[in-house]
Amino acid sequence: MKPSNTHAQATPPTEQQGLYAKREKIHPRIVLGFFSRLKALSGIVLLGIYYIFPWIQWEGRQAVLFDLPARQFHIFGLTFWPQDFIYLAFLLILAGITLFFFTSLAGRLWCGFACPQTIWTDAFLWMERLVEGDRPKQLKLEQAPMSVRKFRLKATKHTLWLVFALFTGFTFVGFFVPIRELAVDVMAFNLSDWETFWLLFYAFATYGNAGWMREQVCAYMCPYARFQSAMFDKDTMIIAYDEKRGDPRKGRKRNVDYKAQGLGDCINCTMCVQVCPTGIDIRDGLQYQCISCSACIDVCDEIMDKMNYPRGLIRYTTENTLNGKPTQVLRPRIFVYGGILLAIFIGICVAISTRSLVQLNVIRDRNSLFIKTDSGLIENVYRLRVMNIDNRPHVYDVTATGIDGLQLVKEREIEVEPGRVMTLSVRLAADPQNLQKRSMTITFQLTALDNPTLTITEEARFLGPIARR
Repeated sequence: MKPSNTHAQATPPTEQQGLYAKREKIHPRIVLGFFSRLKALSGIVLLGIYYIFPWIQWEGRQAVLFDLPARQFHIFGLTFWPQDFIYLAFLLILAGITLFFFTSLAGRLWCGFACPQTIWTDAFLWMERLVEGDRPKQLKLEQAPMSVRKFRLKATKHTLWLVFALFTGFTFVGFFVPIRELAVDVMAFNLSDWETFWLLFYAFATYGNAGWMREQVCAYMCPYARFQSAMFDKDTMIIAYDEKRGDPRKGRKRNVDYKAQGLGDCINCTMCVQVCPTGIDIRDGLQYQCISCSACIDVCDEIMDKMNYPRGLIRYTTENTLNGKPTQVLRPRIFVYGGILLAIFIGICVAISTRSLVQLNVIRDRNSLFIKTDSGLIENVYRLRVMNIDNRPHVYDVTATGIDGLQLVKEREIEVEPGRVMTLSVRLAADPQNLQKRSMTITFQLTALDNPTLTITEEARFLGPIARR
């Protein structure tokens, strides 16, 4: 008996799709042009600030030092304390509004010219090209089998990367520990556990982010790439390919009448793709991976010059301009962001410039309401907490006003070293005939003897019996 053929034929197995796309390593081609030089200059300046600032001395101490054990942040002539945290909060708000303002105005300038990921990746790319050569040589080296030469070049490159990453980690720790002392400890192998951890951690992060992940950080890890579109509109400056002028694309020889052939200015050389650090094709339109580094603009202008075509096939422009519509640079969004930015900036500058370099807290002795002395005066005891947040020592004089004939007696001279706190007791005595009510407001005034402009006032309550007349 033959077997029944009633069962449906089996469906052929389908190929499983992976959750993650395999990364193709990008070797951006070097390009020289206006924007590339501007980007290089920006990188040199920012790297110089990072690596040089900790070594600068200012008034006998490190110019930029975030001294966490002492709870002091030194930034050149300014010293900030935990109670100055409000300035940090407003500074972060200022940074966010600045990002919104410039993004709305000119796109991703931060990503292309100032982001640490971009700056350090460019530094690592420079070292890679120094050892392995430009893109064609790097591709040839990648495809070649392992050999003594290939191993030597790879080992040299990674050694440079690791040394640079370790120096980056060392400098990072040097913002929190006096860097000159840190250098001595490194040479003597005398680092603490926490110093060792943060040095190696930051070095590893630099080596991994700038050496290995590179564009992956921008495309998948950075949230800014995802929400930037919320700050864009049709009048935002972007890097774009002029499709109307460039298409149809096709290769051709120089001085050929390509217009007669119905071709556009794009010769389909793919150089704009080869120089892109994120590996995208700008001709496909605006993409979230684009960091606006302008490398494609420089290389396209270079090709246009060689072909005797006008520059600007890829350029900074707006969506409205590409569509033949007028562009409005000064629009409500720009005024709102600009106004908020200016107000916060002025507020921070005024607050920092007018903040007092001495702080005074007055605590009334709660053990007794008041004391009646043998001479018939009413006496109150207070504890003064004086904090000198200046960078030099000061001797202070304290006075009290608010009651006629008020007398002040202090235990000792008020001399406070920079960054120190002094607590002392003072006694205030008043004639009961001058007390109009049981509780009266008095004002303490603290003034530096060597700098009368350095003064602060604090109110307190003076208690006593109601005066009988």
